[in-house]
Amino acid sequence: MAKFTYPAARRDESKVDNYHGTKICDPYAWLEDPESEETKAFVEAQNNLTMPFLEKCKIREKFHERLTELYDYPKYSTPFRRGNRYFYFHNKGLQNQSVLYVQDSLHAPASVFFDPNTLSEDGTVALKLGRLSEDCELFAYGLSSSGSDWVTVHFMKATGDLLPLPDLLHRVKFSCLEWTHDQRGVFYNSYPPQEGPTDGTETTSNMNQKLMYHVIGTKQTEDVLVAEFPQNPKWHSSVTVSDDGRYAVLSITEGCEPVNRLWYCDLQQLPNGITGLLPWVKLVDTFEAQFSYVTNEGTVFTFHSNLESPRYCLINIDISKPERDQWTTLLPQHHKDVLSSVVCVNKCHLLVTYIHDVKDVLRLFCLQTGLLERELPLGVGTVSGISGKKKYSEIFYKFTSYTTPGIIYHCDLKDSDAEPQVFRQVEVKGFREEEYQTSQVFYSSKDGTEIPMFLVHSKNLQKDGSNPVFLYGYGGFEAAIQPYYNVAYLVFVQHLGGVLAVANIRGGGEYGLEWHKAGTLGNKQNCFDDFQCAAEFLIQENFTNARKITINGASNGGLLVGACINQRPDLFGCAVAEVGVMDMLKFHRFTIGHAWTTDYGCSDDPQQLQWLLRYSPLHTLPSAPYTGPPFPAVLLLTADHDDRVVPLHTLKYCAALQAVVGTAPQQTQPLLLRVDTQSGHGAGKPTAKAILEDTHIYAFVAETLGLEWRQ
Repeated sequence: MAKFTYPAARRDESKVDNYHGTKICDPYAWLEDPESEETKAFVEAQNNLTMPFLEKCKIREKFHERLTELYDYPKYSTPFRRGNRYFYFHNKGLQNQSVLYVQDSLHAPASVFFDPNTLSEDGTVALKLGRLSEDCELFAYGLSSSGSDWVTVHFMKATGDLLPLPDLLHRVKFSCLEWTHDQRGVFYNSYPPQEGPTDGTETTSNMNQKLMYHVIGTKQTEDVLVAEFPQNPKWHSSVTVSDDGRYAVLSITEGCEPVNRLWYCDLQQLPNGITGLLPWVKLVDTFEAQFSYVTNEGTVFTFHSNLESPRYCLINIDISKPERDQWTTLLPQHHKDVLSSVVCVNKCHLLVTYIHDVKDVLRLFCLQTGLLERELPLGVGTVSGISGKKKYSEIFYKFTSYTTPGIIYHCDLKDSDAEPQVFRQVEVKGFREEEYQTSQVFYSSKDGTEIPMFLVHSKNLQKDGSNPVFLYGYGGFEAAIQPYYNVAYLVFVQHLGGVLAVANIRGGGEYGLEWHKAGTLGNKQNCFDDFQCAAEFLIQENFTNARKITINGASNGGLLVGACINQRPDLFGCAVAEVGVMDMLKFHRFTIGHAWTTDYGCSDDPQQLQWLLRYSPLHTLPSAPYTGPPFPAVLLLTADHDDRVVPLHTLKYCAALQAVVGTAPQQTQPLLLRVDTQSGHGAGKPTAKAILEDTHIYAFVAETLGLEWRQ
């Protein structure tokens, strides 16, 4: 492949930061200003190099056509009941945003309740939050533009003509949206005003979040402040109103660690309603463990918790006897499986999801005794949606896997012998599931830990060491990466003869809190070792060779890709890093980055600085002149409205990568940057943009690895 000439990026050698006596040059710090003309010119020059390359890739047209064809299948969410009506999201196939439908009974015709596609021609306005009031008379919904985390909350009547209400809530971000049962208003979170833009292009830190209460029919300026934490500007809060409507249960977090404080307020003890700061009772006032409200029977509350239970359990706390020695365990932690979620249904049942070796198991327990009543049927894969409420006997759950787009089950528990029935099953035309196989393997990491990995490929695959592999990983924030349906993966497997490999590396939640902590803070290198050992395993087992391996990850997974190509450039043929965290010394200074210090640590701490310096992608690139092995082909992706992992991470890493590696004579593979516009961190991305982005990614992979299209 011909050498590339990259846009010149100014190096400002005078920009030096002092970290506890360690001086570190930050020559591309000027790229931190998204509004500067110089930054805009850099982005434009990069796109002018990248986009023509991507558009001219040999398989680009075929991939786009086939991806669009396979994407065009009906998509349904798990239905949920509110009052006597049922609601569900549906996308006919290629609509940019899914539409919310309503029906008066499960067999009645459905009608459109809310269609986000009418809000923008290009589909860049998305429904981010939505909550129906208890009696289903009002609908509160949050809209986000261009993928930003900022939300504007609107209201409408949920009956009759579905008329909009004049109420509007601005400056809402990382928010709950919870109705009181009297339907007078909603709890929500907002941030104080700040200078500069708040449209998703800013980098300013998000601090001093407040919990507010909005009464329907009033202006936002009249909203009631119900909780704030001026002494703790990094705290976030979220309210759940109890099943009986009596209590507001407040969860307070600081960062992303699975721990929270737990306060509550008895709303019945407010004779004049919600008029000011609520008299919160501090049930748990330390960041010792996580407590998530499940339900309550009077004063006895059931919580999903990791208190002394790294694989999670259910505990009961009687708030009339709140002393710790009075707490009881309703459902102890399993000896191996992770108790990942629980929903109270049919007044007296708990529908519990367990993760067993990264696959889901669904069980029904008795709320009063904690005894197992039965296991519900499920294939080998993931429960991607559950709906049910304590006051309803009906439940719905959706099953998905790498080759199954979705099977929705329905069961009415008022009949104790009722078996779940397939309520809706979707098939994708042109893809024969029986021609492909999904298997789970376990391989040893550098320290001997056994790591699970899923492999998806055609049944007639030859293990001759020549197959292209798309290796995905995440490894952070206790997120378990379980089987999920992805059309682009299938096109890669079907038409590029590829192997999809998903490595369940440490840092995630696949085996609970201990697995998570083994990949955080000073243990973060375990994530990179696990991922690199996945590639080595695939080579040793003769699936592929290093030149045919593409690694991919997004957000924290983008960090994973950046760190791994710096550490082992010889191990991969291609690398695609999406919206990655690349500057580990400064991430905490921008938007919500301060919340991630619970996973990564922070350069403000001298010891943690040393951890970060060992793997920060921006700071572990080789120095010029680079004489080591050539880097794989690299495609970096970010977006102009990403206010979660702000674009400066990718821009600075790109500038440094091109300056050092891109000028080395042995580097012939491209090192490119794609900056999307009117787009954010990923949530709410319109279908058309998602299809084009995947097309560019896989066309890049095929072009740089020399892969041919197969019919």
